[in-house]
Amino acid sequence: MQDENFSPQESLHLIQSMIDKTKASVADNSFYFLLWGWLVFVASLGQYVLKVIFQSPWHPVVWSINIIGIILSVYHGIKEGKKRRVRNYVDESLDYLWIAIVVAYFLFGVTFARIGWQNCYTFYMVLYGIGSFVTGRLLKTSALVWGASMSWALAVVSTFTSYDTNILLCAAAILVSYIIPGYFLRKKYKEQF
Repeated sequence: MQDENFSPQESLHLIQSMIDKTKASVADNSFYFLLWGWLVFVASLGQYVLKVIFQSPWHPVVWSINIIGIILSVYHGIKEGKKRRVRNYVDESLDYLWIAIVVAYFLFGVTFARIGWQNCYTFYMVLYGIGSFVTGRLLKTSALVWGASMSWALAVVSTFTSYDTNILLCAAAILVSYIIPGYFLRKKYKEQF
């Protein structure tokens, strides 16, 4: 293999083509944004209904729906991993980002299980924003960046509201940071391919 010298324009073109391929990969895999977005959205609304309307002490049980997300995510990841031939820096960066966020979700869950859940949604909304923001910036996708900004704004609002209201703010944050951008990514992918 011989070394090739690229002009600055050729280098930028190569980088942009790698970003475009990654955008297509992520858009095609908008599956994760939509899967987790809808699961969290449904769990949030379900918890609110059980806690506020029915006043059930079992309201947190609705979050066990996330087991479905774990199973489907692992299955989809294995299936898609077999199809993928070439990985680039952006692909790897996104993998590391989301691994770190999943670990943070788990650690927050363990922490809040010990100290109480009263402030958990603020922290989860911050994580939704981090994942969406970094993904959006790496892929140059403004829908994710705007969704992240709105999720962070809702996290700030949640510091002034009750736990019950925060459940609804969580649903709103996941709607703007995962679900709406997820459909945007899917639509963009379908237009490209």
